[in-house]
Amino acid sequence: MGKKINVGLIGCGNISGSYLKAAKTFSEIIEIKSCADIRFETAEAKGAEFGVEAVSIPELLSDKDIGIVLNLTIPKAHTEVNLKAIAAGKHVHCEKPFALSRDDGKKVLDAAKRKKLLTGCAPDTFLGAGIQTCRKLIDDGWIGRPVAGTAFMMCHGHESWHPNAGFYYEVGGGPMLDMGPYYITALVNLLGPAKKVSASTSMAFKERFATCKELYGRRLPVHVETHLAGVVEFHCGALISVVMSFDVWKHSHSPIEIYGTAGSMQVPDPNTFGGPVRISKPGGDWMEIPLTHCYSENMRSIGVADMAMAILSGRKNRCSGELAQHVLDVMLAFEESSKSGRHVEIRSKCELPAPLPQTLAKGELD
Repeated sequence: MGKKINVGLIGCGNISGSYLKAAKTFSEIIEIKSCADIRFETAEAKGAEFGVEAVSIPELLSDKDIGIVLNLTIPKAHTEVNLKAIAAGKHVHCEKPFALSRDDGKKVLDAAKRKKLLTGCAPDTFLGAGIQTCRKLIDDGWIGRPVAGTAFMMCHGHESWHPNAGFYYEVGGGPMLDMGPYYITALVNLLGPAKKVSASTSMAFKERFATCKELYGRRLPVHVETHLAGVVEFHCGALISVVMSFDVWKHSHSPIEIYGTAGSMQVPDPNTFGGPVRISKPGGDWMEIPLTHCYSENMRSIGVADMAMAILSGRKNRCSGELAQHVLDVMLAFEESSKSGRHVEIRSKCELPAPLPQTLAKGELD
């Protein structure tokens, strides 16, 4: 396929614009050749906006010039589209979560393995300057050995602003599967794989009232747990307290903090690519650390570009399906632990993603 790999995008919803815009940064590595959607008029509109050809989903999957399918469909369609892409001989990178069940995720991994294809999944925000800086600081021993930490994502849901907020309260939604991938993926990138989970969960409201202009006044039934609190034990020994909630109006916690034997670290919002990154040494105040890497702006598509580089060089892609399957395993364990009243052992494992080199210029990947 030469030095650039063509990408076909399926699912032209809200998030697709961010991918299409950021992909232009990596124009020497990938090109989004075509886009498709279950509603062809949606694909036409998005294609016209970004100068991409709109085609049907079957046309996109049968296009021999496309090497990677970028699957941006809704969560419950991820597995079906991933499997169709693999059956068509395409590598596939999808939006989070990787699947809604461990079995579905395994089906995708197994199908790709049989065809010697790569799988990948969002988030790719951990490849941004902020969390890559944190990774370097931890790897270089700035806070010593990580022993504990916190991760908080707490808001009051998306019905005040999202034009299709209902699916956030259906099976496959909720704060853990919606926002948890950013936090758990960041933690795995910083600390390595998780070992076990102990948690409790709850649902504060059985229905929500939409206040966005598109759905104003509509009742949205809630079918998922909306507050999940627990502790994740990592194989490295660190114990991380995690809260994911759509039931909190306001809080003042940092998104992620890591506590080590020689200091503490504040990790930036893992749903972003930039900083700030702060550390505190024993007896000292918080001090901001300059970012050590590039890609501090919204770079959704960097994971797809990294997959393309992996295909061309024969290495492992950083946003791998195996990483995403492990993150899914951890997220599902929260509700399972709550229902069973026991620790849930995490049976899956994944390799620690390779850090990005500091020497990369914008538009480059190794």
